[in-house]
Amino acid sequence: MGYSRSVSADDISRVRGVRTVLWVILGLNLAVAAAKYFYGVASGSIAMQADGFHSLFDGTSNVIGLIGLVVAIRPPDRDHPYGHAKYETYAAAVIGAMLLLAAWKVGSVALARLTGGGEPTRVDAGSFAVMAATLVVNIGVAAWERRIGKKLRSELLIADASHTGSDILVSVGVLLGLVAVRLGFPVADPVLALLVAAAIVWTAVQVLRQADLALSDTARLAIPDVCAAALAVPGVLGCHSIRTRGTAADVLVDLHIQVDPASTVAAGHLVAEAVERAVCARFPEVADVLAHLEPYDEYQARKTAAENTS
Repeated sequence: MGYSRSVSADDISRVRGVRTVLWVILGLNLAVAAAKYFYGVASGSIAMQADGFHSLFDGTSNVIGLIGLVVAIRPPDRDHPYGHAKYETYAAAVIGAMLLLAAWKVGSVALARLTGGGEPTRVDAGSFAVMAATLVVNIGVAAWERRIGKKLRSELLIADASHTGSDILVSVGVLLGLVAVRLGFPVADPVLALLVAAAIVWTAVQVLRQADLALSDTARLAIPDVCAAALAVPGVLGCHSIRTRGTAADVLVDLHIQVDPASTVAAGHLVAEAVERAVCARFPEVADVLAHLEPYDEYQARKTAAENTS
């Protein structure tokens, strides 16, 4: 037995939606990175150049996300019988690693400033204008991408929104540093940069933790809820050994169901198929269900009771 949810119009719409969002944000991220970097070069501001490089990481993560998404939507094959959905998670994990790289870059520049190894930041009106404009763009991008990511249940978009959120933290830190430098406190710039680096590390940990849920096969659904969906099917007398895993939008379920021992194999098979379809209908994120059929005899009844009371 076994039932796999067929690719629906909603699935195709989800993939297209994620891909469209990534392309739009890629263009915005590249524009933001160019504005920061080139004005930093023109004004001699090392901090703005560093922030421009950090914004470039956002664009790079979008490219990685697009590549990961193309692979993730490929159908199951002989070598990947469970599909390719985890490649989207791999892409999210790469974004987490890039966040750590960005944190290292920001932190190293800040330490160089504190130890006198870097040039002081030069501040003018253009610096504030560029930073303020790009900050507004990034805030809008992060909010939009996170909202669409939750709507489409895309780990990739949510992780990328966190990456963009780190760029917002960097920009705020640079802005505050520029204000402090303008007021005569040049040491504020590297100190704030170190705080921003710590915040980026925290964001990276959250992104990697979410990726770990899929890569470590952490349970995705509440066992009592899955059991209730199975027991609601006529003919099911017991349910146990429920396991779930996968990504947030592509969950795999297997479970044991128990039926009347006097039932024929054909009748039991129909009940198992009904359970598989019922679980898929109850949880839209479920892509595949495998129900193992057992007779509800004295031994199986004890086994189910022991599991439910443990």
